[in-house]
Order: sequence, then structure tokens, then C-alpha cells
Amino acid sequence: MYIVIYAFKVKSNKESSFLESWRALTKLIYQYEGSLGSRLHKKEPLLFIAYAQWPDSKTFENAGKNLPIEANTYRDTMRNACESIEVLEKLEVTDDLLMKKVYD
Repeated sequence: MYIVIYAFKVKSNKESSFLESWRALTKLIYQYEGSLGSRLHKKEPLLFIAYAQWPDSKTFENAGKNLPIEANTYRDTMRNACESIEVLEKLEVTDDLLMKKVYD
């Protein structure tokens, strides 16, 4: 498994717009590009940290070609809601001990 860690510095009054577009784009990447999903964490009032999981680095590097056209709208909205978007790390997973919980 491979992960990419991002930092999103969101503009004031744009948090809702950022969250909606991040969720929608993440779902499309999962659905069309083979990602294993992502988690978003709030570090400070306008600073979010996300990590996206991928089966391997090759799948990550090749992602982006299969997304539907609406992904561009979500991507643009997310970018416009942020002061900055930074890739903090790209890491190979050596052990995965996260427990999967099944929801009803």
C-alpha cells in the first residue's frame, strides 16, 4: 500500500465549500482511479491534513486519466477554497493495523 499526505490551508469563510468539493472529488477518485479512499483531519480552524491510500505508487502516479468531467468542477472549487495545497509526504506502507469496522 502507498499513501500520500496533504495539507490544505483553507481560506476564511470557504470551509464548507472546501469540505463539499473534497468529499465529492475523493469519492470520484475512489470510484474511477483505483484509490483505497482518504481521510481528512482538522488540525487547526482552517488547516486540514488528509491522507489518501493507494494500492501502490504506480496506481497513484497513473491516476487522473479516468475521472469524469465533473471532477474538474470539484477540483477547481477545492483549489479556489484554499490558500495553499501541499503534498507533505509520499510513503510506502510497511504494516497496516487499522481495524475495519462494518457499519449497518
